[in-house]
Amino acid sequence: MSDRLAVLPQYLLPKQALTALAGRFAQWQGGTTTTWVIRRFVARYQVNMAEAAEPDVAAYVSFNAFFTRELKAGARPVAQADLVCPVDGAISQFGAIEGDQVFQAKGHSYSTTALVGGDAALAAHFQNGHFATLYLSPRDYHRIHMPCDGRLVRMIHVPGELFSVNPTTARGVPGLFARNERVVCVFEGARGPFVLVLVGATIVGSMATVWHGVVNPPRPGALREWRYDGTHDAPVNLRRGDEMGRFLLGSTVVMLFPQGPLRFNPDWAPAGAIRMGEAMAMRMG
Repeated sequence: MSDRLAVLPQYLLPKQALTALAGRFAQWQGGTTTTWVIRRFVARYQVNMAEAAEPDVAAYVSFNAFFTRELKAGARPVAQADLVCPVDGAISQFGAIEGDQVFQAKGHSYSTTALVGGDAALAAHFQNGHFATLYLSPRDYHRIHMPCDGRLVRMIHVPGELFSVNPTTARGVPGLFARNERVVCVFEGARGPFVLVLVGATIVGSMATVWHGVVNPPRPGALREWRYDGTHDAPVNLRRGDEMGRFLLGSTVVMLFPQGPLRFNPDWAPAGAIRMGEAMAMRMG
């Protein structure tokens, strides 16, 4: 079966309703029922609870508390590199941005302008730059960390679809990451601006950041933006390896970096496994 045929049912599913229902269930504190669900999930996806700060599944009051679990201190050492991997997961794609086009899968690409919510001036910073798309599976650790030091400049919540973001869907849905709901986080770093895009998906109940808390819901259906210039709030400065956000159920992170020398980790390859804190690029700029 072709990938396009495989994803056809997703066009017909009530994705928004399913996601809202999943979000409510994930927040539910159901006692022994919640614990039973978590145990089944751990067994089904072979989640490594030994590295969790709290390895006892019965200690989690809700599925979300389990899904966004903290790791033991030292479980993810941060490499001494210019860029480190921000998540556990798998590499979907990475490399050069061709003009303003980001490669998604064979036969599919999308523009940086579409990805960041239509802001052409913001997207222009990444003309002929670099990108990496990282997929988090259900078994992965779902907190997101900083790839390098950065000062938060803007956050943009872009409404959109809620297709799955698994590899089959990436091959079958054109412009997937630029049409799904997403949270665009814009930072200023030592070598210029960079962007982390948290992409929503079917059953992803919400996304949260450490400076804002839960971004969605609400889902008003219109683009929302926050600016962080230090006028009304304290500046948000985060260091390489610091937690910056989390998915309440899993999804994908897309990163954009400006044009300039960037040598990705030579061990990286599409579909390869990655761990938060490992070297993503030894030198940048």
